[in-house]
Amino acid sequence: MSEKMATLKAGDVEIEFPIIEGTEGHPVIDVRALGSKGYFTFDPGFMATGSCESSITFIDGAKGILLHRGFSIEDLARDSDYIEVCHMLLHGEKPTEEEYQEFKHTITRHTMVHEQLNMFFHGFRNDAHPMAMLCGTVGALSSFYHSDLDVSDPEQRKRSAHRLIAKMPTLVAMCYKYNVGQPFVYPRNDLSYAANFLNMMFSVPAEDYKITPAVERAMDRIFILHADHEQNASTSTVRLAGSSGANPYACIAAGVASLWGPAHGGANEACLKMLEEIGSVDRIPEFIARAKDKNDPFRLMGFGHRVYKNHDPRATVMRESCHEVLAELNVDNPLLDVAMELERIALSDPYFAEKKLFPNVDFYSGIVLSAIGIPTNMFTCIFALARTVGWISHWHEMMSQPGQKIGRPRQLYTGHSKREYTPLKK
Repeated sequence: MSEKMATLKAGDVEIEFPIIEGTEGHPVIDVRALGSKGYFTFDPGFMATGSCESSITFIDGAKGILLHRGFSIEDLARDSDYIEVCHMLLHGEKPTEEEYQEFKHTITRHTMVHEQLNMFFHGFRNDAHPMAMLCGTVGALSSFYHSDLDVSDPEQRKRSAHRLIAKMPTLVAMCYKYNVGQPFVYPRNDLSYAANFLNMMFSVPAEDYKITPAVERAMDRIFILHADHEQNASTSTVRLAGSSGANPYACIAAGVASLWGPAHGGANEACLKMLEEIGSVDRIPEFIARAKDKNDPFRLMGFGHRVYKNHDPRATVMRESCHEVLAELNVDNPLLDVAMELERIALSDPYFAEKKLFPNVDFYSGIVLSAIGIPTNMFTCIFALARTVGWISHWHEMMSQPGQKIGRPRQLYTGHSKREYTPLKK
C-alpha cells in the first residue's frame, strides 16, 4: 500500500484516501472506504474506475502499447503461437518446451464435445444467428460437467479452462456448419489449433480441404491478437458474473452475450459492411470526402481506435498477414480491391495521419476472414473463440484472489421520493 494520499473535500469534511501504484499505468485512488463516509463515486461506463487488480494484460493507448504478461503483442504475434499465448495468459509465465508440449497435448485431447450436444443444435432454427447458438451451447457445457464445477478448487478451475479453450473452436465450427446445412466435422488431433479450426469449418465428406501455410498462420495470428484486451465490456461481464460464484461455462456464455453487442464485437463486420457500401474503387474519393466532412455522419469503420490514440499495435502484424493471404490466395473480390486502395489512401493522406486514423486490427482481420471465405455473421463467433482464453484467465485470476466479493455497483437515483399509494377501486 502506497503512503501517498489523496484528499477529497466533501462539504466541510476532508476525507483522505490511499493512492496505489501498479507496475505500469496510472495510479489509482482507493475509494473503497468512501461509502462509510456517506458518499459514492459516479462514473457511468467506468471510464475512470479500476474495477479489479490484475497482472494479465496492460494497455497504454496513448503510446500504442499492448502487453500480455509483460510481453509485447507484436513479439507474440510474430514469434509465438496461440497455444503458447494461452498458456502464458492462463498460467502467468512463458512456458518451457516441456510445459508447452504438455499444455498442447491437453488442449488437443479435449477438442471433442459430447455427442449429445449435437441435439442442442438441432433445436435451433436453421437460420439462427451463429452467436445465438454459441451463447446457448457454451452455457450448456456446464450440464455435461456438473460434477466438476467447484469454483473454489484450483484443479477444477484449470480443467474447466482447458475444456473451454479446447472446445470453443469445435462449437464455433458447429455453429457455422449448422447455419449452412452441412454435416458437423470432428476435430483432428494431427492438426494445429488454427488448422484444426479451419478444417472443421471448411472440409466436407466429399472432398479434402487444403490449408495453405499463410492462411493457417493468419488464423493463428487473429486468435493471438484477439486473445485478451484488459477490462473491456465482455471481460468485465465475465468477472461480474463470476463474482457471484457462477460456474465458468455460464460466465463465458455471459461474455459471449456481451461481445455480441454491436458496440463491442462487431467492428470487423462493420468494416466489411462499409466496404460493401463503398462498392468500388472509383467511389472511394467520395467516401473519403464524406469522412472529412464534420457535418456528415459517415465514419470510416476500422480506422482509429477508442483505446489506442496513436496506433493499434495489433494492426502492424495483422497487416503483414493480410497481404500474405491476399497474395497467396489471389482472391478475385472487388471489396478486397476497395480495402487495399482505402488502406493506401489512409496511410498517405495527411488528414488521417493528423487525426491518428490509421487502419486498426479489425480492418485487417475483417479482410483476412473474408478472403478465407468466412461469412460476416461468423466474425464475432471467431472473436469469441479467440477471447475465451482471456475471459477464463481473468475469471481464474479473480477466483484465486482472496477477499473477493460479489459485484454490486451503486447508482445515482433520480426517481420519485417516497409517495403514498392509493389502491385502485376494483
